[in-house]
Amino acid sequence: MTEQDIRRYLREMSEDSSEQAFHSFYDLTYDRLFRIAYYFVQNHDLAQETVLDAFMNVWNARSGLLQIANIEDYLFVVTKRAALNALKKEERHITQDRDVVDLSDTTETGTTPEHILITEELFARYVKALDRLPERCREVFILIREEGLSYAEVAERLDISENTVDAQLQKATARLHELLGI
Repeated sequence: MTEQDIRRYLREMSEDSSEQAFHSFYDLTYDRLFRIAYYFVQNHDLAQETVLDAFMNVWNARSGLLQIANIEDYLFVVTKRAALNALKKEERHITQDRDVVDLSDTTETGTTPEHILITEELFARYVKALDRLPERCREVFILIREEGLSYAEVAERLDISENTVDAQLQKATARLHELLGI
């Protein structure tokens, strides 16, 4: 995902209401926004719905997109808000079906607003670093570390050897450590 491509699509969406530019923007950014949504909602179907909501919000705000200084941060926030809204809807649905449970008490879980903010910031850095990996490294890393596939399953899916999977995973891990300063 290059900033230049994104800016070009945003300009076309903003100035011409170009649906073609929107589709290209969608194709370019969907995977990243899906990872963000999935992080918050932890459900594949709900994450897909969340990303669609986020894209609708971007389309509806297209006239002001060119004024946004950091589009990556903007997309993160839009997706996060859509995910939190989806979780609120799910929570309302669940509490209608069961007795009301106080989910706002954070002292029992040890989760504080500061902890949540730090976690979200670290995740945003992780997503940005993941986007900077070469495509094959990113694919291998996501399939193994996020989707939990074995080396053999990844090798078969991508039609590469297990040794290549191992090398790509090591390369991705080293690059992420470098980008994240770990």
